[in-house]
Amino acid sequence: MDSLNLFLLVGTGLMFTGLLLGSISSRVGVPSLLVFLLVGMFAGEDGIGGIRFDDFSLAYVVSNIALAVILLDGGLRTRLSTFRLALRPALTLATLGVALSASLVGAFATWVIGVDWRLGLLLGGIIGSTDAAAVFNVVKGAGVTLNERVASTLEIESGLNDPMAIFITLMLVEVLVNPEMGLGLNMLITLVQQFGLGILMGLSLGALLSEILLRVRSNEGLHALLLCSGGAMVFALTNLAGGSGFLAIYLAGLVAGNRRGGTGDNVLRSMDSMAWLAQSGMFLMLGLLVTPSEMGDSLVDALMVAAFLMIVARPLSVWVSLRPFRFSWREELFIAWTGLRGAVPIVLAVFPLLAGVGQTRLLFDITLVVVLISLLAQGTSLRYVARWLKVSVPATTPPRQMVPLAASGDRYLMQFEVDAGAKAEGQHLGAITSPRITPLLIIRNQEFRNLAEDPVIEAGDLVTWLAPVAEKDYLSDLCHRLSKDEKRYYGEFFLRGSVPVDQLVAVYGMEKPDPALEGLTVEALFERRFGHQAVVGDTLRLSGLKLRARTVEQGRVVLIGIKLPK
Repeated sequence: MDSLNLFLLVGTGLMFTGLLLGSISSRVGVPSLLVFLLVGMFAGEDGIGGIRFDDFSLAYVVSNIALAVILLDGGLRTRLSTFRLALRPALTLATLGVALSASLVGAFATWVIGVDWRLGLLLGGIIGSTDAAAVFNVVKGAGVTLNERVASTLEIESGLNDPMAIFITLMLVEVLVNPEMGLGLNMLITLVQQFGLGILMGLSLGALLSEILLRVRSNEGLHALLLCSGGAMVFALTNLAGGSGFLAIYLAGLVAGNRRGGTGDNVLRSMDSMAWLAQSGMFLMLGLLVTPSEMGDSLVDALMVAAFLMIVARPLSVWVSLRPFRFSWREELFIAWTGLRGAVPIVLAVFPLLAGVGQTRLLFDITLVVVLISLLAQGTSLRYVARWLKVSVPATTPPRQMVPLAASGDRYLMQFEVDAGAKAEGQHLGAITSPRITPLLIIRNQEFRNLAEDPVIEAGDLVTWLAPVAEKDYLSDLCHRLSKDEKRYYGEFFLRGSVPVDQLVAVYGMEKPDPALEGLTVEALFERRFGHQAVVGDTLRLSGLKLRARTVEQGRVVLIGIKLPK
């Protein structure tokens, strides 16, 4: 009994310490995952805790379960609209990008470290993919809102690239264990099987799971537990069938989160707690596996590999992969820098250790250093790099409440409190109402106002609207004063995308517009430049004006901000 209590005390003490330090570190830009990893290292064999832990089999099992929960949570939060925008570039990065990055790192490791080319390529495969846990956690905690094109590409890539990394790792492990085996058709079949079964079983079992849960009346906590246990079944079944369980559970979460109304905020909050428990426990345990005193001989090699990966291999693979798509050089550079490594490379580094491949402890130590450097250098600098490269957008003040209306498509009930000095203050309700937005309720001094009298809106009013989600920013701009960041980024004037270019130039322009633009609307102007892939923050210059997309609905620019020339 004393041993059990001691185990509980140590385990919960480490978890509490990691969570406490993680909540503080996020305020200064240090990724909480790095904190958990360091807490585990300090509690480990070479640290002040002196805990000896080297059970790689247990670490492998626990990490797989934790990664499954994290990917499920990531899929639940991914909207299908982001797939329309970012699926093709993300899939290219998850396949061609990973293969190219692995090849470059493999060649570099073979040359610098002097290992067999197969071991070098194995190292490239292990650290070639970004990590979903690291990307979801660091992007969420960075304190910046990335433009949708960049954020969607990073999140979808991290959810899709595991099959390629696992394929490369398992292929090289098999070749090292059986040297007479060649790289032929069987390997290609394995890759197709990993992706094909992962996609097929993830989508079909995800649809089945969501259908079952829609028919089960349960509270939020139980619903989240059902999601986790059902997702784990999808993960296990897909792995048993020979597919990628990681890809399947991500897609199952995507289906469950978007099908017939999706998942409510309360369920997502419960899932958030489970994802935090999974990733914090996983990184604490992986930290315990690290023995810094044994890494001295490989430290210089590991630092060179980490630098090559971040400065050469990842940027080059991103540049090649994104060439066919509409990404600016700033966006490509940011995506290259946000190639975060986390738990997945460490878990993959356990594969050759469990298979008994020679020299793989060296690869494990190098992988640990690469992960630490990635979280420390890339993770801590992400918010600053995002602002420097101008891929972040100011956060809009959200509604006080926002509830989807059943059987109404994408229409929501949104409640805003009107700020003093907001555009809506002092205006009649009818003057700011449009066919797309319907006022339902005004509460003033805890009393309901009669909408039939077309009341004048006052500061402090709580106004409830029925409107499509695309009108949220427009209503926020009406009811709230713009922040300094919003004014600096968008300008102080906003117009609908349906405004004709001629009319806009006549009112604000400093130069005559190109005759070829005659008859076009601003929306059509953005479509010419960005196709149907425009996102908030995309910018055009017209007659001395800077036009910036403020609200975008399915690639169509609904609202623009105007910055006048100084």
